[in-house]
Amino acid sequence: MTLPSLSRLSHHLLALGAATLMASAAHAVPDAQFEPAFEQFLQASRGNESAIEKSADAFGALLRSEPTNPVLLAYAGASTSMKATTTWLPWKKMSHAEDGMAQLDKALALLTPAHNAVLQHGTPAVLEVRFVAANTFLAVPGFMNRGARGAKLLNEVLTSPLLAGSPSSFRGGVWLAGAELAVKEKRLDDARKYLGEVIQANAPQAEVARARLKALAS
Repeated sequence: MTLPSLSRLSHHLLALGAATLMASAAHAVPDAQFEPAFEQFLQASRGNESAIEKSADAFGALLRSEPTNPVLLAYAGASTSMKATTTWLPWKKMSHAEDGMAQLDKALALLTPAHNAVLQHGTPAVLEVRFVAANTFLAVPGFMNRGARGAKLLNEVLTSPLLAGSPSSFRGGVWLAGAELAVKEKRLDDARKYLGEVIQANAPQAEVARARLKALAS
């Protein structure tokens, strides 16, 4: 091996070591703490306005104990962005949205190859962070120019080999989001394919997928 090759290898190993150290700094929080916050987030994402503030507060508190946990940061960012829907004040709406986007950008930047491993509730951290960010970016108003990045992140999750080993509830959510985006982009064959995946996997969202598939056929 030549000296230049050795030099490149040393740089690679140093970079890999640094990435591993960064990832190991983020530990999973106990389910007893994570799950109540996650339930508030689910309620908020389903339109329960009273759960939005609770979700943001819960993930903010968890994040203070694990500031380098990208999963916590992603949920905190998404919750903060949703707070924009709870006020009529334009400046406050923008403040919540921009603060949430900044947290999501940071969560994505924290991801390393080590985050292919599970960090919280059985899902690879890299997929969970990208999916939470994708959903949020696709939901914010077009003038914030996040739609294209949201679509790219969602596609990365949909095509990741890690998705097959994820919990069925997570896979079902990803496929439903993929179908929704495909319908929006008039890719109806792709939409049917993703809805079929939900049904075939018998994911918790299977009934929703059947209803949407029926609507597409009409």
